[in-house]
Amino acid sequence: GLPFDFEVEKGILCTSCLERPPPFEMARAALKYDDGIRDLVLGFKHGDRTHYAAAFIPWMKKAGQELLNDADMLIPVPLHRWRFLKRRYNQSAILAQALSKATGVPAGFEVLKRERATAPQGHMKGAERHKNVKKAFAVPSAQSARIKGKTVILIDDVYTTGATVKECTKVLLAAGAKSVRVLVLARALRENTGF
Repeated sequence: GLPFDFEVEKGILCTSCLERPPPFEMARAALKYDDGIRDLVLGFKHGDRTHYAAAFIPWMKKAGQELLNDADMLIPVPLHRWRFLKRRYNQSAILAQALSKATGVPAGFEVLKRERATAPQGHMKGAERHKNVKKAFAVPSAQSARIKGKTVILIDDVYTTGATVKECTKVLLAAGAKSVRVLVLARALRENTGF
């Protein structure tokens, strides 16, 4: 899902994916996470501006068209219950719900669970983020039948280092998902983040 600086043919991979293939099939982002979009995303994520989702969904639908065509389910990255109580909403679940309504692809809100509270990752480097989310997610046994043999799309707000979506993907595949794809609102590029 890392954008190229030039037009490429379908199926071409970036050097990062060639060197270290991710566990997910493919990833797409609607926007580049840069100074122009940062305030919108942070307002949506931390500032109770959940109504922004109405503007984000057409962008995500267009960016994820290839992923959505044969998808069986949308699965939001979950928040730990303590963070959910503090924030009062899960921004990824809001995106998944609105995208489900716009596309007809059902959303599975209970399929993936964050079992362990993790530290906020906003100022962590890549290795710290991977360590932070290690074994933080699970698919409850009662939910595994819902994804067995299915193509699922993991929904999140921002892809920075990929630590969270990679860990979620491993858990979903271990629980029986046939394929996991990732669709995010924004992708942080290395030159913008220092990661």
